[in-house]
Amino acid sequence: MRLKCIKLAGFKSFVDPTTINFPSNMCSVVGPNGCGKSNVIDAVRWVMGESSAKNLRGEQMTDVIFNGSSARQPVGQASVELVFDNHDHKLAGEYANFTEVSIKRRVDREAQSTYFINGTKCRRKDITDIFLGTGLGARSYSIIEQGMVSRLIESKPEELRVYIEEAAGISKYKERRKETESRIKRTKDNLARLEDIREELERQLQHLKRQSIAAEKYGELKAEERQTSANLSALRWQSLDAELKQDQGKISHLEIQIELTIAEQRTLDASVEQHLADNAELNDALGEVQARFYSLGNDIARIEQSIDHHLERMEQLRLDLSETEEGWEQTTEELDIDLRKITRLDAELKTVEPELASTRDEEQKSTTELAAAETALQKWQQAWDEFNQRAEEPRQTAEVEQSRIQQLEQTIDRALVRRKRLLEEQNRLSKLPSSIASTDEQQLEALEKEVELLKGNLSSSDEVAVFRQLIADNQSELDQLRGELQTTQGKLASLEALQQAALGQDNPKLNQWLQTKGFDNQLRLAEGLRIDSGWELAVESVLGESLQAICIEGLENLAEVLVDLPLGTLSFVDVMAASADSLDNLNLPLIGTKVGCDWQLGSLLQGIYAAESLSEALAYQNRLSPSESIVTRDGIWLGASWIQVKNISAQDSIVERRGLIGDLFQQLKRLRADIEVLEQNRSALRESLEVAELKRESSQADVAEKTRLLGEVKSRLSAHRAKAEEASVRRQQLARELQELGRLIELEESQIGEARDRLQRALDSMAQDEDGREQLESKREEVRSAVSIAREKSRNDKDLVHGLALRQQSVAAQLKSTRETMDRMASQVQRSKERIESLTTQIQESHEPLDGMRADLEALLKQRLGVEKKLTEAKAKVDENEHALRKLEQERNEKQVQQNSLREALMQNRLKSEGATVKREALVVQLTEANFKLETVIRQLPDSLTEAECEQALEKLGNRIQRLGLINLAAIDEYQTQSERKVYLDKQNEDLERALATLQNAIRKIDKETRTRFKETFDKINAGLQSLFPRIFGGGHAYLDMTGEDLLDTGVAIMARPPGKRNSTIHLLSGGEKAMTAIALVFSIFHLNPSPFCMLDEVDAPLDDANVGRYAKLVAEMSANVQFIFITHNKITMEVANQLLGVTMHEAGVSRIVAVDIDEAAELAAM
Repeated sequence: MRLKCIKLAGFKSFVDPTTINFPSNMCSVVGPNGCGKSNVIDAVRWVMGESSAKNLRGEQMTDVIFNGSSARQPVGQASVELVFDNHDHKLAGEYANFTEVSIKRRVDREAQSTYFINGTKCRRKDITDIFLGTGLGARSYSIIEQGMVSRLIESKPEELRVYIEEAAGISKYKERRKETESRIKRTKDNLARLEDIREELERQLQHLKRQSIAAEKYGELKAEERQTSANLSALRWQSLDAELKQDQGKISHLEIQIELTIAEQRTLDASVEQHLADNAELNDALGEVQARFYSLGNDIARIEQSIDHHLERMEQLRLDLSETEEGWEQTTEELDIDLRKITRLDAELKTVEPELASTRDEEQKSTTELAAAETALQKWQQAWDEFNQRAEEPRQTAEVEQSRIQQLEQTIDRALVRRKRLLEEQNRLSKLPSSIASTDEQQLEALEKEVELLKGNLSSSDEVAVFRQLIADNQSELDQLRGELQTTQGKLASLEALQQAALGQDNPKLNQWLQTKGFDNQLRLAEGLRIDSGWELAVESVLGESLQAICIEGLENLAEVLVDLPLGTLSFVDVMAASADSLDNLNLPLIGTKVGCDWQLGSLLQGIYAAESLSEALAYQNRLSPSESIVTRDGIWLGASWIQVKNISAQDSIVERRGLIGDLFQQLKRLRADIEVLEQNRSALRESLEVAELKRESSQADVAEKTRLLGEVKSRLSAHRAKAEEASVRRQQLARELQELGRLIELEESQIGEARDRLQRALDSMAQDEDGREQLESKREEVRSAVSIAREKSRNDKDLVHGLALRQQSVAAQLKSTRETMDRMASQVQRSKERIESLTTQIQESHEPLDGMRADLEALLKQRLGVEKKLTEAKAKVDENEHALRKLEQERNEKQVQQNSLREALMQNRLKSEGATVKREALVVQLTEANFKLETVIRQLPDSLTEAECEQALEKLGNRIQRLGLINLAAIDEYQTQSERKVYLDKQNEDLERALATLQNAIRKIDKETRTRFKETFDKINAGLQSLFPRIFGGGHAYLDMTGEDLLDTGVAIMARPPGKRNSTIHLLSGGEKAMTAIALVFSIFHLNPSPFCMLDEVDAPLDDANVGRYAKLVAEMSANVQFIFITHNKITMEVANQLLGVTMHEAGVSRIVAVDIDEAAELAAM
C-alpha cells in the first residue's frame, strides 16, 4: 500500500484544483521558503482527522481555506483527497478488497467538516479506524514535520510510549479496551441500580402484602356502608319532597302581594314626573336671573382689578425711585474709595522701580561670571575630545586589522574548499557524452501532428458549453419563479391572517366556543357573496360588521346556545329568512341586484339603492323615506338626513381582500406548475450534459495522453541539448575559476602579512596615550565645580529680577484698572440722576385715571342690588316645588321598600325551594353514582326505618373502617404487578452478572495481548536502534529503557551517546545530534512496522553535509519497503530522490506544482 496522489482545492495557498502524483517511493518536494511546501504535509495531516487548528499552523479550522490574495478573492471551502494504491490489501476490514481507496475531507466557512471514503460520506472516526495499527494517522510517526524531531527526542516517557504502541499495532486494542472498560462501568452502574431497585422492591412487596389483606376487609365494610348510605339518602329525599310542596304555596301568595304594590308605585311615579317638569321651568327662569347677576359681578370684578393694577403700578414706581436713589449714594461712596486706592498705588510704584534697576545690574554681573566659567569648561572639553580622537585612531586600526586578518584567513579556507570541488566537477564533466539521438526528433514530429489533429476535433464539437448554458438559463428562470412563489406565499399568508382577523376568527376562546356548539364549519356571510365588479366597496360599506356573521338555518335555538358565550363580538344571519318585498320608489337599481348569493339575504339590503356617483345620489336624497338610503360605487352611503363615508384601501376591504386571496391561489397554482415543468427540463438537460461530458472526457484523455508523451520526448531532447551545451560552457568556466582561485590565494596570503604589521604598530601607539588621559581627567573636576557655582548665583539673581518685575507689572495693572472703574462709576452717577427725575414725573401723572374708574364701579354696584332681589324670589319658587317633589319621592320610596321586602321574602322562599330541589337532585345523583335507583331503594325500605337509625349504623361502620387505618385500595393489583416485576428483575440481574464476567474476561485477554505485543515490539525497536545508531553516527551507542514495571502503562525513555561522549542525559546533546538520534529511532520503528508512506519535512535542516549523506543513504535503503515523501533544501538529499516535485509561487499567494523525474532526466543526460 502506498500514497498514489493528493488532490487539493482551496486548501491554504493551493487555491486552484491541484493533483500531486507520487509515482515512486522516493519523491522530494522542493522550492523556496514560503512557497507552500509544508502545506502538503498539513493537507495529509488534516485529511486524516487532525482537529487542532494549532497543529495546522492556524488559530481556527477555517484558516485552512484560501483567504484571498492581492489578485484573487477568498474561496468558500477547502477540500483535500488522498488516493491510496491498495494492491497489497494491507488495509483491513470492509475496504481490504479494494485496490484503490480514497479518503476526502471538506470544510466550509462555517467550520463544518465533511468526510468521505471512496466518495461515500462517513464519520471522522471511520477514517481513523481504517488506519489503526498501520502507523498512519494525524499524529503518527509516519509524518515527521519541522520541529517534531526535537519534540520526539525530548518528549516525556509517556508520550514516547505512544509511538511504540502505534508501531506494535496495539492502538486498536487500546480502543477496544477503552470501549470495554466503558461498557464494564455502565454494566456495574446498571447492576448497582438494579440491586437498589430489587432491595426496594422486596421491601415494597412485604408492605403490599399486608395492605392487600386490609384492602379486602375494607371492601366488605365499604359495600355495607354504601347500602346504608343509600337507604339514608332515600329517607332524606322523601322529607325534602314534602317540604318542597309547602314552599310552592308560600311563593304564589307573595307574588300576588308584589303585583299590588307595583300598581300603587306607578301612580306615584306619574306625580313625580309632573313636579319634575315644573321644576325644570322654574330652574330655567332662575338661570336667566343668575346669568344677569353673574354678568354684573364680572364687570365689577374687572373694574376692581383695573384699580388694583393701577395702584400696584404706582407702588412699583415708588419702589424703583427708592432703589435708584440708594444706588446713586452707593456709587458716590465707591468713587471716594477708588480715589484713595490710586494714591496708594502711585506711591508703591515709585518704590519698586529703583529696586528693580539695582537688581538687574547684579544679574548682569553674575551672567558674565557664568560665561567665563563655561568658556573654561568648553576649552577643557575641546582638549579632551582632541585627545580621544587621537587615541581612537590606533584602537580602531587594531580592531580593523584583527577583523581583516580573520576575514582573509576564512577567504583562503573557502577558496581551497571551492578549488577542490571545482577539480572534482571538472573530472566529472570530462566523462559526459556530447552526441544527441535523432530518433527522439522523429518521434517528436509525429506526436505534434497527432496532438494538433485531436485538439482540432475536440474544439469543433464542444456540446458541453451549450448544455451548461441551457442549464444555467433554466436555473436562473427556476430561481426567479421560486422567488415569485415565496413572495406570493408570503402575501397570501398575510392576507389570510388579515381576513381571519376581519372576520373575527382570531379569537381563540370564541373559536373554541364555536367548535363546541358546532358552528365552526358554518360559512361567514362574506364567504358566500358574489358581488359585481366595482361594487365591492359599496356592499362592504352597507353590510359592515354583518360580513362577519355566521350563516345558519333559523335563529329559534340561539337563546339557549348564547348563555355561555365568551367575551367577544358575534353575529348570526338566518339564511332561510324570506326577503320582504321592497317598493321601487326611485328610478335607481337596488344594491341587492349587484349581489349574488345561494340564500336569501333577508332584510340586510332592504331599501338600499345603488348609484354610480355621489352627485347622482344627492339628486335623489330629498325623495328618500326614513327607511331608505343610497350607496355609491365608491362606498359613500347616505340617507334622507345623513351621509356616511368609509375610505379604506383594497387590502383593508374584506370583500376585495377575498378576491385578492383567490387571485393569489390561482397564481400559486400557475407558479407551481411552471416550476415543475422547469425542473423536468433541467433533469433532461443534465442527462444530456452528462453524456456530452463523457464524450469530451474521452477525447480529452486521448489529448492528455498524447500531450504527456509529447512532453516526455521534448523533455528528453531539451535535457540532452542542455546537458551538452552546459557541459561545454561549464568546462571553460571551471578552467577560468581555478586560475582565478590560485591568484586569489597568493594575494590574500600577502595581505595577511601586511595587516599583522599594521596591527603591531597600533598596539604600541595605544600604550603611549594612557599618560595624557590621566592628566586631563584630574583637571575635569576643578572646571566643572567653578561652572556649577557660577550657574547657581546667576539663577538666584534671575529669580529675584523676575519677582520684582512681576510686582511692578501687578501694581501698574491695578492702577490702570482702578482708573477705568472710576470713569465707569462717574457715568453711572449721571444716569442715576436722570432716572430719578423720570420716575418722579410718572408718579405724578398716574393719579388722574384712577378717579374715573372708581365712579364706574359705584354705578355697577347699584345695578347689582336690583338683580339680586329678583334672584331671591326665583330661588323661593324653586325651593317650594322641590319640597313637594321630595314628599312624593318619599312616599314612592316607602312603596319601593315595601316592594323590596316582599321581593326579599319571595326570593328567600324561592331559594329555599331551589335548595330543597338541588338537595333532592343531589341525593338522586349520589344514588346513581353509587349504582342505586331511587325507586328501587324506596320500595325496599323497611316501614319502621328512620333517618336516625341509618345515621347510627353509618357511624358504627365508619368507626370500624377508621380502625383499619389508611387503606391502599390498589394494593391487591399492585402486589401482583410488583411480584411479576421482581421475577423479571431477578432474571435481568443474572444476565448482567454473566455479561460483566464476559467483559472482565475480555479485558484480561486484551491486557495479555497488549503486554505481549508491546514487549516484543519494544525489544525489536531497541535492537534496531542499537544497530542503526552506530551506522548513522559512525560509532557510539543508544538504547531504549522502560521507566516502569507494568507493561500496560510504563513510559519509554531513550539514551544516546555519540562517539567519544559520556553524557548523562539526551538533553545534553546538540541539535544535530538530537535530530540524528530521532531519525535512528523513527527508522527503527519503520524497520519493524513499515508505514505505507513516510513524510519528512526538512528533517535534514540541522545536519551537516556528512550527516546528510548518511541520512540520505539510509532513506534510499529503506525506500525498498517504504514510500518516502520528503521536503528539503539540501542538494545532497535531493540527489537521492527519483522524483522532484517543485512548488512555485509565480503568482503571489498561489502555489503550483512542477514535477521532474530524476531517472528520466539522468537517462537523457547519459544519451
